[in-house]
Amino acid sequence: MIDWASGKGWLTAGGKRLEWAAWGARDAGPVIVLLHEGLGCLALWRDFPARLAKATGLGVFAFSRANYGQSDAGDLPFPVDYMTRQAKDVLPEVLDQIGAARFVLMGHSDGATIAAEYAGRIEDFRVRGLVLMAPHVFTEPMGLAEIARAGEAFGPEMGARMGKYHRDPEATFRGWNDAWLNPDFASWDVSEIIDYLRIPTLVIQGQQDQYGTMKQVEEFETRSYAPVDVLALDDCRHAPQFDQPEAVLDAVHFFTGRLMAHEAAEPEGV
Repeated sequence: MIDWASGKGWLTAGGKRLEWAAWGARDAGPVIVLLHEGLGCLALWRDFPARLAKATGLGVFAFSRANYGQSDAGDLPFPVDYMTRQAKDVLPEVLDQIGAARFVLMGHSDGATIAAEYAGRIEDFRVRGLVLMAPHVFTEPMGLAEIARAGEAFGPEMGARMGKYHRDPEATFRGWNDAWLNPDFASWDVSEIIDYLRIPTLVIQGQQDQYGTMKQVEEFETRSYAPVDVLALDDCRHAPQFDQPEAVLDAVHFFTGRLMAHEAAEPEGV
């Protein structure tokens, strides 16, 4: 189990040494576990985790996956099903080491997909809710085109910017970009996981998201057996936590508060 009181440290999951940090109190309620995007990492959450802990009153935990931030190098090239593998092979070990009784998984982009895949594929009653920012469960031509443009734009200048946050920026970029531009990725579709969700979900989507459309959100609304709340934000691209932070914080505060109130309520007749 990690030493939560230390605020940061290292853990081992999936055979890799991963950096982590924590905010707030672990025993205040369900711990919100943040899962970063395809080019994100622990440091690139910036001050959002601290603000999230303050807004919700809950403990917040974040970590960098292998090949990101200061965590160990990942195994390249990433396979087409790399998000599924993260959900099945790595995230369970991370959650076990946090040492909390309850969790809310909150992911952004790739991290949102990993969170949804975990909830749809792994029976873990500790996970009580999902917050998914800009999730993707199938490919869209406009998203693939944007990723291709990013690949063309990657060079020394972008690598230097990324080097402020990632120990090997080229490996970080290529792991993500090459996987998405693999010809086999055009038919990637994990939307069947939604059919197995049995916990409340909050989906947050920017109306101007350059990587995905509201079709991703509609898939959750129409296929999930559990309640799905949607926050569609205008003047918002792919990163709602930075483009519209107050709206995101308010929505997560309300969502987690309702979760805790529901769990605290006694069943009728008791």
